Amino acid sequence: MKILIIEDNLTLLDSISSSLNGEKFLCETAADFNTAHEKIFLHEYDAVIVDINLPGGSGLEIIRELKKINSKTGVIVISARDSTDNKVEGLELGADDYITKPFDMVELIARIKALMRRRIFAGNSNISYGDITIKTDSREVFVKNEKIELTKSEYDILLFFFSNPQRVITKESIAEHIWGDNMDLADSFDFIYSHIKNLRKKITAQHTPDPIKAVYGIGYKLDTP
Repeated sequence: MKILIIEDNLTLLDSISSSLNGEKFLCETAADFNTAHEKIFLHEYDAVIVDINLPGGSGLEIIRELKKINSKTGVIVISARDSTDNKVEGLELGADDYITKPFDMVELIARIKALMRRRIFAGNSNISYGDITIKTDSREVFVKNEKIELTKSEYDILLFFFSNPQRVITKESIAEHIWGDNMDLADSFDFIYSHIKNLRKKITAQHTPDPIKAVYGIGYKLDTP
């Protein structure tokens, strides 16, 4: 899943990013209001972790603008402000959770995973589509109850499809979801074709129809009988 971390304390920003990368999340970062504001307009995120006090502006304004653009994006506020008014204001703007600094990184990770289950998969950690089941807590994939081994990129692509069933997803969106800020390093979409080809092969090897349909000139969509 793709997460934007907005925090002006660079040490904490790096710590959160490293911890979430260790949990296989794709993280992008912003250390000030202007960078964060630009990113929420340029990219889509599954969740945003945002501090209230930022150089150049308020994290509350980021939440306000984000909810106008994409109301489905989950939001967790992290702040040294512990007043009830600040918590209420953040939640009323659309934040899903509020953590007061200092906090335990394990707790933040648990809250992010819980947020993802609520926001994207209606509270479920085991999600199925056709013959395929993903266990999001353990990052395991089963086809007809047989476990298949996927690379990190293959798993992330499949989960991205599961988050957008029967919706056409462009090659550019898939590349951004896998590469994030480093998407420009890819000089072609060959790596996307390769990942999807391998993913299809592993799924259909279990004698089930290919669920990933190519949409000519645009991208792909998850669509099973």
